[in-house]
Amino acid sequence: MDLVVDANILFAGLIKDNLTAELLFCERLHLYAPEYLFDEFEKYEDLILKKTSRSKDKFHGVISLLRNRMEIYPIEDFKEYLTEGEKISPDINDSQYFALALYLGASLWSNDKALKEQGKIKVISTGELIHLLNIEK
Repeated sequence: MDLVVDANILFAGLIKDNLTAELLFCERLHLYAPEYLFDEFEKYEDLILKKTSRSKDKFHGVISLLRNRMEIYPIEDFKEYLTEGEKISPDINDSQYFALALYLGASLWSNDKALKEQGKIKVISTGELIHLLNIEK
């Protein structure tokens, strides 16, 4: 399954070891992200570290694993979809996720309910993903 990953999913997976963290490494999922996603993590690193039980070294190790696990796209690759992404995204801050999903023909993995308010891109929550993959909690 092809999924563009929203920042809230990575935040959930990084804060503690949980099912979201396991799903991020599930081989049945092909995960994609705009390059700026990892800029967000650098920006909020201190906040994430306060909420997690991980050390700074382990945090950076997980970020490195995720960078290698996901296909990261620079904005130049999908820039022709940015205008449409801005139009359909309920939140301008999420427009790059929508633009990349349009470019790839993929769904968006996010727990942000507001993102489901548009009808162009399928938005799948973690709970829905668990159900689709038939994974026991």
